[in-house]
Amino acid sequence: MNKIKAVQIIGTQRSGSNLLRVMLDTMDDVFAPHPPHILQRFLPLLPYYGSLNNKQNWEELIHDVCELVRLNPVTWENIELDEAEIARNCRTFSLYEIFRVIHELSAQQVGAHIWVNKSMKNIHYIKGFDSIDIHPLYIYLCRDGRDVALSFKKAIVGEKHIYSIAKCWQEDQAACLELQKNIDKAFFFALKYEDLISQPDVELKKICSFIGVDYTEKMLEYYKSKESEQTSAAGEMWRNVKQPVLKDNKNKFLNELSLAEIRIFETVAGKELAALGYKLVTPAEDIKAFTSIEIEEFELKNKQLKAQFLQQAATVDKQKREPQERLLQSIRERKLKKTEN
Repeated sequence: MNKIKAVQIIGTQRSGSNLLRVMLDTMDDVFAPHPPHILQRFLPLLPYYGSLNNKQNWEELIHDVCELVRLNPVTWENIELDEAEIARNCRTFSLYEIFRVIHELSAQQVGAHIWVNKSMKNIHYIKGFDSIDIHPLYIYLCRDGRDVALSFKKAIVGEKHIYSIAKCWQEDQAACLELQKNIDKAFFFALKYEDLISQPDVELKKICSFIGVDYTEKMLEYYKSKESEQTSAAGEMWRNVKQPVLKDNKNKFLNELSLAEIRIFETVAGKELAALGYKLVTPAEDIKAFTSIEIEEFELKNKQLKAQFLQQAATVDKQKREPQERLLQSIRERKLKKTEN
């Protein structure tokens, strides 16, 4: 498995990462599955498992992670997860190793030499990668945060109040920009969503050169692939991957966010927007730090909006996500019973 190359897409969701993923997945040498967000979901659960040096705890964790993958809203086509084989190939007792081995063995099964993960929150787990000697190539995909915020307001996932969305986006971009400053340039490629949709062939050729594959025109016909079809069917927020590139899908925030919302976003994340070359709308004199009382109000409203959104979300979207959520809840309940006993 040492010859298999890892690629990690970083940034913030709702930035075109599924578009990029299905484009890359058209390549014979690339395995780019829809992510079950292994690290993001299981790192908080690790204390429930106890010592991973314990054989039973270790095998239980591997089984649970594999179940998460099996229950993914978008199926990993033609992949069989052999839990014993995964255990044999792990070099250390670590969730990061399970993550690595699952992707490498799956890539092998489909004859690929590159695996791509698009759990963009993995930008916050770089130290964990380094700790077990995983050194992926990083593709930093950024999009104007105000359009990201608009997209999150309509999606079943993520925060819903503009302040909370801006805070998450700001933290993600700051981490990506920090990594860019400190990593060998050979391991880092930065890409703007706006450039990807305006000149996809140009940007895809750059990405192919970066990861070491030959560009082909079929990457632009991603929307005809089975992976795009399955992804689109798995949720309303991914429906666009079944269409050709939407070249005008930018700057929508100018018409659909209020000036007050734009001001909130730019107050929180103006520094990162400017660093990435996005022009601010709010006059400098109108950008003032929020008080603790204002922030509390924003966060309370965010919780209310998230609850309301889930109640109103399309039934098919909720049904697709329920199996994974039930699994994670059952793990919490099972582990709590163990600690109580």
